[in-house]
Amino acid sequence: MLSSNNPVQGKLLGKRRFQLWQDEFVAAQSWLEHGERTPSKARYASSLILLKDSAHGPETYLSYRRGYSPLGTVAFPGGSVETTDDVDASIEWVGPSAAAWAKTMGMDDPTLARKHIVAVIREAFEETGILLAGSDASSVIDVAPTAEWMKKREALAAQEFSFQDMLSKRGLALRTDLLKPVINWISPDFAHRRFNTRYFAAAAPVNQTPAPLESKSQWADWVCPSKLIAERDTTALGDRVGAENTIGRTLGELVSSGCDLILSKIAMSSGCIAYLNHARPATAFQPRLVVEGGEFWLEIDAANKPDGICRER
Repeated sequence: MLSSNNPVQGKLLGKRRFQLWQDEFVAAQSWLEHGERTPSKARYASSLILLKDSAHGPETYLSYRRGYSPLGTVAFPGGSVETTDDVDASIEWVGPSAAAWAKTMGMDDPTLARKHIVAVIREAFEETGILLAGSDASSVIDVAPTAEWMKKREALAAQEFSFQDMLSKRGLALRTDLLKPVINWISPDFAHRRFNTRYFAAAAPVNQTPAPLESKSQWADWVCPSKLIAERDTTALGDRVGAENTIGRTLGELVSSGCDLILSKIAMSSGCIAYLNHARPATAFQPRLVVEGGEFWLEIDAANKPDGICRER
């Protein structure tokens, strides 16, 4: 049985520990019982941390995911990098070049870096309706949460047309300059389904309002990370989502360890600008399995420090 408390989280110098989900616990047990073996290949993915300021501090947008996902039952918008995300030179691109993005992200492959950038903007549009694109370097398109736009998002998610076709027909350029790379999170070796996820952050455009994709999510909303962290040992978030597999579950049982870490960092920041402007190294995190006192934990090397100026409590 997994413990819902984590008394050591955030208290180890230079280390963070996270509890395992039930699905991860079963995989971890199998990994230990049958001996370590070659991990399954991690699929590339991209996720977007949407941010806005509020009277209670920075807020971010989370959504419920049906079924089991390595990104979490409640997660930031995002998903797998697809072959169609390998855009050609005909797509307008505002911001750093693919080669510059690769350097910033700490990778050697500009093509893969470009795929991650396209994927995160596409996935954000599909899942939330937020479209980081404009006609030029000083504009962002107006996207209202209308039935017409929802239909386009559903069709895009069903792969009835390509993201590139939609951008080209509307004369839109990808506003990659609005993105900030945050972390690279790699699923632990023992996991059955593994992702190599690049997380990016962006301020929500003032002329756009997020709304969940009707066919895929029954809940999505703005949340205050500082409130979530303060209530981490309660079932407040799970009860708010209201799904059969979220009611009665704590934060650590709903979000991935990567999402948990990011929420903690946002909670400690002084605001969206501070968080977005924080200088981060190109760091890859991969949790390691730790067994202590008969309990399983995921552990990473990461000091409990804020990304951005710490707010006074």
